[in-house]
Amino acid sequence: MSAPGPAAHGLNLAQQEAVNYLHGPCLVLAGAGSGKTRVITHKIGRLIQSGMPPQRIAAITFTNKAAAEMRERAKGLIGRSAKDVLVCTFHALGVRLLRQDGAVLGLKPNFSILDTDDVTSILKDAGGTTDAATARQWQWTISGWKSGGLNATQALALAANEEDRVAAIVMGRFEERLTAYQSVDFDDLISLPLKLLQNHAEVREKWQGLMGHILVDEYQDTNATQYEMLKLLVGGHAPNEARFTAVGDDDQSIYGWRGATLDNLKKLPIDFPALKLVKLEQNYRSTSAILRAANNVIGPNPKLFPKTLFSELGEGEPVRVVDADNEEHEAERAVARIQSLRAEGALAQEGAQYKEFRHFAVLYRANHQAKPFEKALRKANIPYKVSGGQSFFDRAEIRDLCAWFRLWSNNDDDPAFLRAVTTPKRGIGHQTLGALGVFAAQYKVSLFEALFSPSLSSVLAAKAVGSLHEFGRYINDLQFRARQTEGADNARTFMTDWLKEIDYEKHLTDGEESEKVAAAKWGNVMEFCDWMAQRCGGEMDDATGVTTREVKNLLEVAQTIALLSTISDREKDQDQVTLSTLHASKGLEWPHVMLVGVTEGMLPFKLGDNPDDSSAAQDDIVQRLQEERRLMYVGITRAQRSLAVSWTRRRKKGREMVAVLPSRFIAEMGLDKATVKEDPREKLKALRAEFAQRALDSAAQAAIKR
Repeated sequence: MSAPGPAAHGLNLAQQEAVNYLHGPCLVLAGAGSGKTRVITHKIGRLIQSGMPPQRIAAITFTNKAAAEMRERAKGLIGRSAKDVLVCTFHALGVRLLRQDGAVLGLKPNFSILDTDDVTSILKDAGGTTDAATARQWQWTISGWKSGGLNATQALALAANEEDRVAAIVMGRFEERLTAYQSVDFDDLISLPLKLLQNHAEVREKWQGLMGHILVDEYQDTNATQYEMLKLLVGGHAPNEARFTAVGDDDQSIYGWRGATLDNLKKLPIDFPALKLVKLEQNYRSTSAILRAANNVIGPNPKLFPKTLFSELGEGEPVRVVDADNEEHEAERAVARIQSLRAEGALAQEGAQYKEFRHFAVLYRANHQAKPFEKALRKANIPYKVSGGQSFFDRAEIRDLCAWFRLWSNNDDDPAFLRAVTTPKRGIGHQTLGALGVFAAQYKVSLFEALFSPSLSSVLAAKAVGSLHEFGRYINDLQFRARQTEGADNARTFMTDWLKEIDYEKHLTDGEESEKVAAAKWGNVMEFCDWMAQRCGGEMDDATGVTTREVKNLLEVAQTIALLSTISDREKDQDQVTLSTLHASKGLEWPHVMLVGVTEGMLPFKLGDNPDDSSAAQDDIVQRLQEERRLMYVGITRAQRSLAVSWTRRRKKGREMVAVLPSRFIAEMGLDKATVKEDPREKLKALRAEFAQRALDSAAQAAIKR
């Protein structure tokens, strides 16, 4: 699906400049589709060629998928040396630091990494609420504080209102529980390594010595804590000799809501005065018509580093604007456009590369907008996938198994203990677990440690204590066996036997009215076990970011579980139309893209009916509008060959239909209004008529020949 890039044997002049600058700080301003991954992988090769040991090179990305792609491309370019380069996410790098040196912070090497649901559960308990929405709000607030480098005490001191004060108090209790559980959340995987580097000189000097050159992908998405972490890792050199390459684009900064800040780009030239700036402005993805619309849209935003994308792929098709009466009508037109483009390709006898469903994407601002498009695609029998939908690891049956694995890895992981001991049910009820929890809290020990306490019998009946002891011994046995289990075949056998021992298939069957649903869940369990077994056989380790042939035991693999969010090849090569939010589409590309629901109040998202007149509130609105404009820019630049932008005159709001206006961004694209409007359904009718006429002509010619 990738568009043609620079010739395999060469780089353009700007790319060469970025690749060959090795001995100081470098910022590569990489416009959309300008070959940034190519630059990073070539620079890794150039560093190795210059004498830098591969083990001292780190390339940091933001997703496991991006890390996997970079690893593969580095391997194709530099061969076996690529396996020794550390290619990982920021969070995986944080895990590496904490596993090796977290002891000085009081962390055991086998600490647990809590997922979102675990954090919500702990926050509900810490805040004394049963309301998940309140807990999630605390979670967002606390995450923001952690991203900004604040602890609970600091957050409480800065609390501006009662809501913040309560959240800061809950944060303090939350931190106490994490310490007791020997657990961390995802924000801790950045904030704790930063604390480690700031406060422990011997650890800082060790890691500075290990890092010969750091390359950071998607630098504009870093938050304040990640920037401070980067500065400390490269701090073994004078600022003018700091060996790092930051690759990013201020025009694609769309994650302000989760702590990413453009201040990190502003600070680079200040903190590193000798910073080398290289601009990549040639786009190898899109046509000139698409890029012109993108440049026009982003134009009103202030520029940290001005640039203009250009393409040598030709003018291409004009960008189309499609209007519709409502969401259902808009979805019908999107489907008609897909059908007409495929029919057009068939009439022109193009290669198969632009006829397949996987070359089409429908992009929207919010998840709820997908529903009418799913209905329309199903009605037309067109296969599709919803990108960014439920992760494989979010399924209840997978989370059940992961809880057991986490408990093997870290007996002090209380959330994992509670899920494992009750799934499947084993006669240990809530009253028993409640009493155990009170006992554990009184003696400040984990639930697992508490169940073996000689004095537990003073608060629980002998039968309950016996059941808990039986469970505890079983966990210890599984932990021992998992540590001895190496290689794919052995791991597969172990997990098959274990699932039989706990009768997990029966648990699924008993919990579902539909046999079909239960069978599908069991199929997911089997797939997950097979995937785990493959990692024991020495496959790529997604969580640590290292490609290795080393055979691992099952316990080692289980310790990486919480970092993983997808099974990377589950949807590989499936011929489906992609439905995706604009945020989830970043970094991807398709020959044909439709941006839908491009109306005021949706894109840009609602900025407020009665905004505060204060300068701070007005500044906030301006900042949000600029980020929404960058989001539109990201959407436009996903398209390679054709782009259609659609909007509706009316939109559902509750049970009513309300009038809406086209987004201001459509006007900002600067399109030729006389040529861009399109009704795909009329076009499809004409194409079908042409197909029918060709069929008649062919039949007539065949009859004459006979």
